[in-house]
Amino acid sequence: PNMAGKSTYIRSVALICLMGQMGSFVPAREATLPVVDRIFARVGASDDLSRGLSTFMVEMQETATILKEATSHSLIILDEIGRGTSTYDGMSIAQSVLEYIASSIKAKTLFSTHYHELTNLEGVLPGVKNYTMAVKEKGQEVIFMRQVVPGRSDKSYGLNVARLAGIPLPVLTRAESILAGLESASAEPGEHQLTLLPYIPSPVDNQAGERLLDELKEIDINRITPLESLRILYELQQKALHQEGEDEH
Repeated sequence: PNMAGKSTYIRSVALICLMGQMGSFVPAREATLPVVDRIFARVGASDDLSRGLSTFMVEMQETATILKEATSHSLIILDEIGRGTSTYDGMSIAQSVLEYIASSIKAKTLFSTHYHELTNLEGVLPGVKNYTMAVKEKGQEVIFMRQVVPGRSDKSYGLNVARLAGIPLPVLTRAESILAGLESASAEPGEHQLTLLPYIPSPVDNQAGERLLDELKEIDINRITPLESLRILYELQQKALHQEGEDEH
């Protein structure tokens, strides 16, 4: 899941492996670490303006280096391979890279992804095990437990993270509608690309609606009297009715 700590976790493993191999203490109650010949990491996302390389090209070049140079005694860290291109291109590349590492290189690898379909490779490819970051849901609230547990996640919680980041309510509402449509729609035979849903304007997709929401957020209900609350409610209702009248014209 997004913001659950998976990238931090796999990077920490690489750092702990390096610290242990140099004879240092590591931040753990106990650790059983192999001796590795090299540590390879493909993490983050950035382009290279000086060389005219896109983010995806940089990602592919670094991945190519890893696949050529890694051995069965290496440690490989791959964080969300294939996210810089279309869904099907990215998923195809991610799966083929994972298959190549598992069957040919056979290096110890931590491979994080949002392509949930790849979790089906457990039991198909030798040595592949699924782990996920524990998450608890309470309505629309998500609590990240910061724990790694066996199994897989079927959700990325992208909308929940967007809500935490402060994305405007109309955008979130529309995103939820699109997501519901995509999850319920089944692809027609022969289709190889997701179909975009038609644009449907949100009923609160306007600045006036945003202003009303902002006013509601600023009200401290613990410091107003019942009479004041009725007055505020009346004023907000009048503003909403006034805006509705303007929209009709």
